[in-house]
Amino acid sequence: MTSISTSQTFRICCDSVVATASLASRGRAIFAKNSDRPPDEAQPLVSLPAADHPTGAKLRCQYIQIEQVPHTHAFLGSRPHWLWGCEHGVNEHGVAVGNHTIYTRDPVAETGLQGMDLVRLALERAVSAREAVGVMAALIERHGQGGSGFADLVWPYHNSFIAADASEAWLLEASAGNWASKRLDPGGSASNHVTIGTDWDALSSGCVAHAVASGWWPADGARLDFAAAYRDSSVIPPIVSTGRYRKTCGLLADPPRPLDVGAFKRIMRDHYESGDVHTPGHPPDDERFFSVCMHSGAVGVTAASMIVELAPPPGAPLVAWISFCNPCITPYLPVFPEAALPDDFTRGGRESEGGGAWWRFKQLLTAVEADFPRHARSVRDAWSGYERELESETDRVLAATTGKTRAERRATLERFMADVWREASSRLDALISKVAG
Repeated sequence: MTSISTSQTFRICCDSVVATASLASRGRAIFAKNSDRPPDEAQPLVSLPAADHPTGAKLRCQYIQIEQVPHTHAFLGSRPHWLWGCEHGVNEHGVAVGNHTIYTRDPVAETGLQGMDLVRLALERAVSAREAVGVMAALIERHGQGGSGFADLVWPYHNSFIAADASEAWLLEASAGNWASKRLDPGGSASNHVTIGTDWDALSSGCVAHAVASGWWPADGARLDFAAAYRDSSVIPPIVSTGRYRKTCGLLADPPRPLDVGAFKRIMRDHYESGDVHTPGHPPDDERFFSVCMHSGAVGVTAASMIVELAPPPGAPLVAWISFCNPCITPYLPVFPEAALPDDFTRGGRESEGGGAWWRFKQLLTAVEADFPRHARSVRDAWSGYERELESETDRVLAATTGKTRAERRATLERFMADVWREASSRLDALISKVAG
């Protein structure tokens, strides 16, 4: 087994899971993503309205400028506080997108489009999952990938993406300016390595020729195995992601309960045999050190999580379930992309003094981390009861919005989110006091 030092800094972890309508228990597609980032990097929410742009307008992404499109769609995203792009999000058309670091044999440019740039660009420009993949693929071919995803070191990387809507889900894996895409039916997951083999549905025009010219694939006309040709395991050992990928695939195939939003919460909180509560102590050469709900220090920790049912009942608003920090220690709170979010959900900077929900939940996580075996289960149990209440209350509020005008519905949803945050904040204070005391 590969030996890994705890001093090594990989920072490459993320997991997405998707179930299409045919697999989900209520016949509504579900998308989820855990974003794993540096431990003290706040990741607040961002919510932007639809907008029109003048002909010839330019758009500044994180590192490069590209052409703006005439119209951009409204979206809700989760954004590391210093970045332009998003780790994951969902737009007004019910298109959800998330990215993941992958490593390939191609070098990565020091400037280009970040994976998080591409997530935001897809959310702003696509009305379907298929279109989102097309948007990202075209941008990758034109501008390439590059630019560090970290504020404190230069570490550019390649990316994979899952895009999903009510009807379809797609996986896109990209190496420099080349890519492969695959439809996920009835569902699938992505972690931090290339997984598309010969089962691709589309390739970039130069993908095969580049692999052949580089000596990664024979020039015999055989159908390209994208993973065999492009995947590189020399920088990041397979142990970092293969266990998580196997686990999410297994939980989709044999879910812990009917495959609904509640089951997805359990999946995104997974810690192997210890379930929805982290048990520290596994060494870094054990794959259990790298769990779906990540607590692995230098590798990163789960800084944000989102679960969204992409096909609400007719006339009902879309609801996204958002967790700040590790979801095993924090609750999933309901947010509605069409309504204005509580200010605390969109606040969060480099230092905790700036406030915001992310830093509040980080305070609880830090207190629990001082003695995980003592505190983790009681904190999880405390939030579990509250989450059940929230699910019932959210269903009630959604039913109450039926037949209302858009303005009336928006006002109802904003009042509800304010009430939810007021109650969650009170419970959070009590837990912090109990654990830290």
